[in-house]
Amino acid sequence: MGGVTSSIAAKFAFFPPNPPSYTVAADESRGGGALCIPEVPQREGVDALRLKTRRGNEVVAVHISHPKATATLLYSHGNAADLGQMYELFVEITLRLRINLIGYDYSGYGQSTGKPTECNTYADIDAVYKCLKEQYGVKDEQLILYGQSVGSGPTIDLASRLPNLRGVVLHSPILSGLRVLYPVKRTYWFDIYKNIDKIGAINCPVLVIHGTADEVVDCSHGKKLWELCKVKYEPLWLSGGGHCNLEIYPEFIKHLKKFVLALGKSRPAVNSTVVTASLNSDSTDKSAEQSTTTADAPDIPEISRNSLDSRLDKSKKSTSKPEKSRMSTDEGFRRKKGLIW
Repeated sequence: MGGVTSSIAAKFAFFPPNPPSYTVAADESRGGGALCIPEVPQREGVDALRLKTRRGNEVVAVHISHPKATATLLYSHGNAADLGQMYELFVEITLRLRINLIGYDYSGYGQSTGKPTECNTYADIDAVYKCLKEQYGVKDEQLILYGQSVGSGPTIDLASRLPNLRGVVLHSPILSGLRVLYPVKRTYWFDIYKNIDKIGAINCPVLVIHGTADEVVDCSHGKKLWELCKVKYEPLWLSGGGHCNLEIYPEFIKHLKKFVLALGKSRPAVNSTVVTASLNSDSTDKSAEQSTTTADAPDIPEISRNSLDSRLDKSKKSTSKPEKSRMSTDEGFRRKKGLIW
């Protein structure tokens, strides 16, 4: 059964960029076995890492530090991107949210060894989590897990096993692999990333972000996962947002920052038999429809991805929809339904 499951995952879930967008080399300026990614701008506080997983693979990760950070975000990216493509966004998130961030490539992605499978991604994120604990001294209470699209799979799996996390962010998440392709009503043994069955085991606040015009993973996936959360935070349903362009909306970074700040101020007690309302006092006890923040689609001109600030400033001047072709993490890859998660 496991072999069949892995085959389904490889066929429908994983599209690593080929060739990879980056390499890993020795950082001669630092010495001591330090590594770097030559293809990205070099900056202080960035560590390139090779981490061994329990399944024998070696995954590449990047840790970016912020001098005033009080939390660390562990980012699991989508299924058609690698670290070289995600690096600039990682830096921007670190700067805007004032947090430390670690991102990694799944087995078979970028310069990580092995093959991409569901089980390997679980081992991959566990290796990154272990690194944060042992090398950077991160406590669970300081850790926020972030899963984008297919990355919601390893994110929810790890979060369901850690009762004391600070928070979880689900960005265009999937209910399960099979449910992306077919509107099934039950979970089958051969399905992959059974998030719908694991989300209820997460004890920390969960923020869900999803575009209402997502043609790859329907917004109903995000809404259902939000409904099943124990500890709900005010979700963000981005009006007109697609699957790969949510970061260009001004509400995206604003709402994400609001969530991170809220987590730093309070940690609500969790009663496993009661669904806890949003941490935001303005939306407490509201229904899913009422507690939803829906952002109108801005007019985003063709600008560089180098600055979220520039996007925010320019988007305030217009209210029409952004161009559909802009993508943040899967640019240049297939968009057929069921391929880019």
